[in-house]
Amino acid sequence: MKRTFIKRAVLPVILVLLLSTLLSACGGRSQPALVNGKINIVASFYPLYDFASKIGGDHVNVVNLVPAGVEPHDWSPKGRDIQNLTKSDLFVYLGAGFEGWVQDTLDSLKKDSKTVVVEASRGIELLPGTGEEHGDGHDAKKEEGKDAPGHDHGNTDPHVWLSPANAKQLAVNIKDALIQVDGVHKADYEANFKKLADRLDQLDGKYKSELAKVSKKDIVVTHQSFAYLAKAYGLNQKAIMGLAPDAEPTSKDMKNILQFIKDNQVKYIFFEELVSDKLAKTLAKDAGVETLVLSPIEGLTEEQAKKGDDYVSLMENNLNNLIKALQ
Repeated sequence: MKRTFIKRAVLPVILVLLLSTLLSACGGRSQPALVNGKINIVASFYPLYDFASKIGGDHVNVVNLVPAGVEPHDWSPKGRDIQNLTKSDLFVYLGAGFEGWVQDTLDSLKKDSKTVVVEASRGIELLPGTGEEHGDGHDAKKEEGKDAPGHDHGNTDPHVWLSPANAKQLAVNIKDALIQVDGVHKADYEANFKKLADRLDQLDGKYKSELAKVSKKDIVVTHQSFAYLAKAYGLNQKAIMGLAPDAEPTSKDMKNILQFIKDNQVKYIFFEELVSDKLAKTLAKDAGVETLVLSPIEGLTEEQAKKGDDYVSLMENNLNNLIKALQ
């Protein structure tokens, strides 16, 4: 009887230990949580999380809804995410049709909710969401960002953050909203914003000076997310897939891209860390060219998160790879 009792007493402990081990092995992520005594900000994806963290500094706790290693096009909020959002002081989302789940979520907020909501892309000139974008003075049409159902970006290209000048406008909108929520620390938020804005201005200047020196202007990318970068720095984007990274190209599309690579003497095909590189590598093999990373910075890999990478460091990596490909 005594042995049986010991076995029964120990078994639950072993099960708990096994469960905690399995949970830590499955991604090693702790659930994000709101923190008492700080301004709680919920951001819809990584760049907004990064900017809000830098502007808010020690006064804020920022929750990034999309975990490291996950592509935001494939993500939708769970119950815990909605709970964090509805209890937060500030919810920051991109808009421009990027987060297909946002409108339903905002519509479900209680009328007496104290959460301040900011559409970070407000004030940015949006490019049309179809066709190739060029850096040759292509006319952009200005539209209000609408959240389309599912992951359909509608009539606009939402990837505004890949231009440092646009990233600065995102930061302005976050800073203004944060001051609205917590005016007591306005001076700190203004000072932190200036540091970030200076870094973004330096990044913009570096892109302009370095890309002005390259002999080529054509880039072949996995999905059509670099139109704002191309427009800002005089590049021509040729995408294997559309605005969503899971859009499958037809055999005719592949044939056209192979011809484009040949005609323009493209040496590299760019792929992304959070999306399968199989298609890019297959195409590169067929074309007899190599592959390089060009990150759309929609999120960090777990390795990048551990290294302490941020928006600016990833944009600098992108610039280095662009210079290499366009020589």
